[in-house]
Amino acid sequence: MNALVVCNGKSPGKRLLDKWKKKSDLIIAADGGALTLLKYGITPNFIIGDMDSFEPEIPHNYIIIHDPDQESNDLEKALTLAKKRGAKNVIITGATGLRTDHTLKNLSVLQKFRKLFRDIRIEDNHTTFLAIPKKFTLNKLNPGTTLSLFPISGKVKGIKTEGLLYPLHDEDLENGVRDGSSNEAISDTISIEYRTGALLLMISRK
Repeated sequence: MNALVVCNGKSPGKRLLDKWKKKSDLIIAADGGALTLLKYGITPNFIIGDMDSFEPEIPHNYIIIHDPDQESNDLEKALTLAKKRGAKNVIITGATGLRTDHTLKNLSVLQKFRKLFRDIRIEDNHTTFLAIPKKFTLNKLNPGTTLSLFPISGKVKGIKTEGLLYPLHDEDLENGVRDGSSNEAISDTISIEYRTGALLLMISRK
């Protein structure tokens, strides 16, 4: 099952939402993400969160789950629900672009939930974000695609890459020391390995 989770960050626009909606069996709004969906005439199956950003329409034909727990954010609640409903693949959008603290938190949530789904990613208008496992291969890339590696754990050790213009050979990336931004695919297939830490891959779209 494929799920689309929409958060209350910057809207990706109707064209992209319609594209992802067509591929989704389940649509979940994380609290104020419902405002984006309803604005474009898309009705979610569920709206979940502490409801500090969304006031339901009356009448309505979606299920509201009020979860006031402050130990988890609305995205975590939406992903937990997606897992319970049987989702295997999840696209998250509206998770970036407005408040930087929310963006960083949502990237952390992406890493936290990575192992619970076969495929989980954050998408916005310009970038795909993937929290990748220690051995990772990506196919069907257009050579020239801009890619960046970010050590979301602070430091990632022993990174090896193939198919990138600036390869890494058993090297480390560390926040404030060395970053992996603005690399480039030189093949339609890239592979990335690392020993320790947590690594985020960002794929830019033109």
